[in-house]
Amino acid sequence: MDTGTYGYPKQGVKKIDPSYDVPEGVDIRGRYDEEFAKILTKDALKFVAELQREFRSHIRYALECRKEAKRRYNEGALPGFDPATRYIREGEWVCAPVPPAVADRKVEITGPVERKMVINALNSGAKVFMADFEDALSPSWENLMRGQVNLKDAVAGTITFNDKARNKVYKLNDQTAKLFVRPRGWHLPEAHIFIDGEPATGCLVDFGLYFYHNHAPFRQTQGAGFGPFFYLPKMEHSREAKIWNNVFERAEKMAGIERGSIRATVLIEKLPAVFQMNEILHELRDHSVGLNCDRWDYIFSYVKTFQAHPDRLLPDRVLVGMSQHFMKSYSDLLIRTCHRRGVHAMGGMAAQIPIRDDPAANEAALELVRKDKLREVKAGHDGTWAAHPGLIPACVEVFNNNMGNAPNQIKDAKRDDAASITEEDLLQIPRGVRIMDGLRLNTRVGIQYVAAWLTGSGSVPLYNLMEDAATAEISRVQNWQWIKYGVELDGDGLGVRVSKELFSRVVEEEMARIESEVGKDKFKKGMYKEACKIFKRQCTAPTLDDFLTLDAYNYIVIQHPKGPAKL
Repeated sequence: MDTGTYGYPKQGVKKIDPSYDVPEGVDIRGRYDEEFAKILTKDALKFVAELQREFRSHIRYALECRKEAKRRYNEGALPGFDPATRYIREGEWVCAPVPPAVADRKVEITGPVERKMVINALNSGAKVFMADFEDALSPSWENLMRGQVNLKDAVAGTITFNDKARNKVYKLNDQTAKLFVRPRGWHLPEAHIFIDGEPATGCLVDFGLYFYHNHAPFRQTQGAGFGPFFYLPKMEHSREAKIWNNVFERAEKMAGIERGSIRATVLIEKLPAVFQMNEILHELRDHSVGLNCDRWDYIFSYVKTFQAHPDRLLPDRVLVGMSQHFMKSYSDLLIRTCHRRGVHAMGGMAAQIPIRDDPAANEAALELVRKDKLREVKAGHDGTWAAHPGLIPACVEVFNNNMGNAPNQIKDAKRDDAASITEEDLLQIPRGVRIMDGLRLNTRVGIQYVAAWLTGSGSVPLYNLMEDAATAEISRVQNWQWIKYGVELDGDGLGVRVSKELFSRVVEEEMARIESEVGKDKFKKGMYKEACKIFKRQCTAPTLDDFLTLDAYNYIVIQHPKGPAKL
């Protein structure tokens, strides 16, 4: 308030809060910030609004089709190859040639769009940094907008970070990783931006703002005339890839750049999508640079797809690795499909993080990483993912030792043997036991992840692994499945059946363990009790929620000046 000499308000003076300059039909309900205003310019918002208006009906239809597919699976149907698109799967066609700037993607690092993380990841020695607006980010207004600021500075090459606690300034090296950006999935809204009276589509906000501000400098400094580059998450069907392809064409037209400039890798992380890989690549063939095996979300999707199939219960999550037949089949078919179509087949995440206080344990963890990466490169993958800069040297060594100077294996690893993979191979029930410790670990990891997410962190180190939304989702849906069907814990000799009563006792005991591990002070200040309520409610719900983060999102939406919002 503007005051006079003695502290009383000046008569007739009204303080006007700053606000964003928005085009017609757009309403910004997030906090005003001068830095954010440089991202949320009138022209950038106009571009986002145009995307929303052009594609929202297509997005709605795609999400309705997902609901219809879920209904069929819940009634006993199984996903499979579509007879109507057999001509695409059997046809001889290829995607556009891979841009030279990203021909070599042997090791990619992933992480949230936080400022220090962006610098460290670009400097990590990896070939690519996937900057994440999705599973590794809690989508608060602050995180999303600061992430856009960070990426704009990164593309410009001016990004720095002053770590006052360590008295250290972080800046970019001369050689940096190529930048890919992962927007959110189709299903997630952006409740801080309303377009024509409804929340914007989260992925169009992420894509639109980043593309608008960065396409020109990116193509000049990083893409050698191509780009920007993206990762596309959570797709189930080629109709969703078609929407993205149309979005890309619309963006290229707006920017006045050549069709096919934008390139994207699609994550095959939903079980139905494994039967649509050729079709997805076909829709994106002028804009594709491959597919990625996102194993953690894929396991989550297996449970979600078969939520009404008590004959398809998973063993402990730690036993559902790439040696399981359905997982190996998924990886092998992805490699064959990508290489047949002339694009990259990317491997999965190494989630381990360095164990600094135990050299022996650290070396054992690194050896697990090396074995997994050796499996991937020998299978024919062109590159792999790591969650921490400390893993990059080990991953690089394995891929270089087995690929030499070749940038990829697209022409060398055809994997014709994978042509015989059947629907039954891709759906084979995973084998293994279930134990009480599995139920406990799911509960402990799930609650701690949700607590971190509610307080702004979407990528969380827990028990020497980097956990993101995907692993929290596995924890949630596996608990739900075990409770719903009263599974027997058959691996530890107890013979106990999982029930709501047993789960309640486990939750109580694991909350006490979490408190002892993190300390009473942090436990009290954190949102562990709120997280526990959300996680427990979702694990015991009569019907399985599609996504953990959709429910939890309501807790982090702060609309100004009206306070918390419920969607």
